[in-house]
This record gives sequence, structure tokens and C-alpha cells, in this order.
Amino acid sequence: MEKPPEMFDRDHEWAALTRFVTDGQPGATLGVVSGRRRQGKTFLLDSVCRAVGGFYFGATEATDAESLRRLSEALTAFVRPASPFHLADWREAVDALLALGRDRPVPVVIDEFPYLARANPELPSIVQEAFRTLREERSRSRTRMLLCGSALSFMGKLLSGNAPLRGRAGLELVVRSLDHRLAAEFWDLTDPRLALQVNAVVGGTPAYRREFARGDTPSGAEDFDAWVIRTVLNPETPLFREARYLLAEEPDLRDPALYLSVLAAVASGNATRGGIAGFLERKAVDIAHPLNVLEDTGLLQREQDVFRANRSTYRIAEPLITFYGAVMRPVWPQLERPGAAARVWKARRRRFVSNVLGPHFEQVCREWALHHAGAALLGGLPASVGQGVVRDPSARTGHEVDVAVVGVGDGGKTPLLALGEAKWNDTMGLGHLDRLRRIRDLVTAAGRYDTGDTRLLLFSAAGFHDRVRDAARSAPEVVLIDAARLYAATPA
Repeated sequence: MEKPPEMFDRDHEWAALTRFVTDGQPGATLGVVSGRRRQGKTFLLDSVCRAVGGFYFGATEATDAESLRRLSEALTAFVRPASPFHLADWREAVDALLALGRDRPVPVVIDEFPYLARANPELPSIVQEAFRTLREERSRSRTRMLLCGSALSFMGKLLSGNAPLRGRAGLELVVRSLDHRLAAEFWDLTDPRLALQVNAVVGGTPAYRREFARGDTPSGAEDFDAWVIRTVLNPETPLFREARYLLAEEPDLRDPALYLSVLAAVASGNATRGGIAGFLERKAVDIAHPLNVLEDTGLLQREQDVFRANRSTYRIAEPLITFYGAVMRPVWPQLERPGAAARVWKARRRRFVSNVLGPHFEQVCREWALHHAGAALLGGLPASVGQGVVRDPSARTGHEVDVAVVGVGDGGKTPLLALGEAKWNDTMGLGHLDRLRRIRDLVTAAGRYDTGDTRLLLFSAAGFHDRVRDAARSAPEVVLIDAARLYAATPA
């Protein structure tokens, strides 16, 4: 299948779907496609159907009877039979979809499948029965059925544990946000510092540029503030209320005020369970459920401390929600007044740098170390990249590590490939390097990791002093990474 020219990237997803829907083997097959909202799943799957003459059905929030009636009408328009379809129930509906593939492999997409399953909880079991091994309707069909959904908590459980469809799917595809490099290309940004600032606001969600911002991108570094004011802080644009809508659209978030408060706590810099509980003035045990729900929905991510097994931190997965919680939510009534955006942004910009841009830069550095740095630069293949706190017993304090790259163990001690510090606005010098060396010594003394070849990574979007550049030239284990290097096609 030829990918549509207007589709940006998604080469991996397109190739996976191509293999699935054009597979000529006998027997109907089932696939599951998921991903957060606004990532282009509908465009991707609709394009697949258009490419090979498949059937696409987009479900809506409706009663069971209405959804069956809409599906009957869609099937009638697709097949054009002598008499129209009048599907009595979902067993008949699924068999009608399987019948579409009797002559050739045919993709059949049911988009927003969670809407249908919410109206009829038996639907996953009905699909399971329809795809039972040796069932005639399945064996005589080559339908390539794709169930798609944005409710990550529901989609994540669809194939897990004792779920009805476990073991039935031949494809499980997650459509993810664009990473920082692809997002810069998509937004047509060549200045790495500007690209990082835009990414800290809107992340890698494709719809935010094309539909929500109507193609409006900053013309240069000097236009960033004006761009924020005329897009995300502008009540006339969809971006203004998007963070709130993202929560409202999640079916499992039945108390939006509580979940908004939890996310606001994290956006304000309270990353631990105790910190979040303190922000909400509740006991830590009382917020376990909302934290778990937000994790299931993909809006919050829990990250284990690399150096302390009993400690973890939380991070908001969607940058726009972080921006909303840290910058917009505390002054929401002011922002709703026309013409107030410029005044509010001037007052809140420092908050943006400290609570949004700084932590986002650290996260981009961690993702770069995991996916783009390469084994040659790190001295080995990274198994995981995280952050953590290294205890200093003599000083009775702890040292925060922004980037910790853990390698693959071979039976002995697990290698610690790299320790890194990331600063958005600080020009880094020898003091930052000496701090990393001290942390490396403490990790060595703790004995958990092998630090014999640990690299020391200094990340800065503001640059480096000459003396630390000289140190990097004379010490191979010291690596300097500026903003431009984070966007380089290959690690230098």
C-alpha cells in the first residue's frame, strides 16, 4: 500500500498495518490499535481502508440500538446489497463484518470501540466467540478486523489477563506522539531552542498544529511569546480548553475536579506521592486510587528511582496538561477575559520556565539518551534511562540525578553507563562536572552498580564554559550535549 503523501511520518505504523491487512492467509484475523487522542489514529486507519477498499466505521457515544442502526446503514452503503442490512444484535453484526472478507483480505475498522463496549459490555466476549478457532464464519473469511480506541485504560485491558480477547489478536499497535525531533520537523522549526520551547507546550501531538493552531507556528525565537499568546492562551482557539477536554473525554475519570487537582500538584513540582498528598491536604493512602486511574489512562507516568528501590516519582505524560496546570489553571478566570493573555503571560512566564520548560528539557534529555545517543557514545546499549536521588551519608543529604543510563547486566553488577545533569538556562562549567564526579563516587561506594566505565553527560541549552569544554576534550568519559546535538540526525 502506498502511504498518502499528506501523512507525516508514521512509517512504522503504516508498514505494520500494511503487513496485517494484506496478509493473504486464510482465516479472519483481529488487531488492536490504541493511542492517546489527537495522534492521527483515525486518519491512519481511514487511509488504510481507502488504499485497499476496506470498511471503516466510526462509533459514537450512543445507545446499543442506535449504534447497530448506524452500522447497518454503513454496511448497506458499502456492500450495496439488494435489500438493506437490519442487524438485530452484535453477533449478527460481527458475522456480517466477517462475511466482507470471503473473497479477499479486507480491512474492517471499528474506530472508538470503547464507546460500543460501554453501551454493550458483552461486546468483547461476542468478538471472542466470533473469532473462535475452527468456527466456520472465521475460517471462511479473510477479514482483517481492527478495533481502535483512545480510552487507554480500556484498550490496555482488552488483551490483558483474563480479558475475553486475550490470545485472539494478531496485531497490537500503539500510535504514539511524535518525539522531539519529529515534532520539530512537523512544526517546521529549525532553531533547536525554539523547538524545545514549543515542544514543552504542545508536545508531539499532530492535531495541535494542523487543526487546533491552524498551521500557526512561531516564525522565530523572537515570536515565541507572541505565538503562546495568540494560540494556547487565546480563548478563541481550541488549544485554550484542550487540556480540560482531555480529562473530560476519559470515561474512567468520574471526578474531574479531583484528577485536575492531582495533575496540578504534579505540574507544580510535587512529583512524589507524599508531595501530591500534601498539596491536596490528604493522606497518601487517599490518593492511591486517583493516581492509579491517571496511570491507566496514560495521563500520568510513574517512574522508579534508579538508585532507591522504594522511591518513585510521577510525571505528566501530556505536555499541554503540564502547561495548563502550571501556567493557566491558577489564573483561569483572568485568561477567560478577552485581551488578558499578554498580561498574564508576562506574569507567568517565569513559572513556565521553572515548572514546565526545565522539567521538560530533562525528560527530552532522558529520551535522547535512551533512543538516540547510541551505544558508541554511551559505551553500551542502554536498558533503561531514568532519574533518581543518590544519598550522601557524610553530608546527610541527597544529590538529584537528572539522567541515569543503566546498561544490560551480564550476570555480575549492572553497569551504570552514564550519569547526566540537564540545565535549560545555565551555562555549565566545571562545578557541574565536579558534582557528577562526586555522585559517581557515591554510587561506586554504594556497590549496586558497576561504574568503571560510567560516562558523565552535561546537557545544556545555554552552552558551556571554555574550561569544561577543555575538560571534555581531555577526558573521553565527559560528553557535552547542547540543544543542537539533541536534534542531530546521528549522535556526534
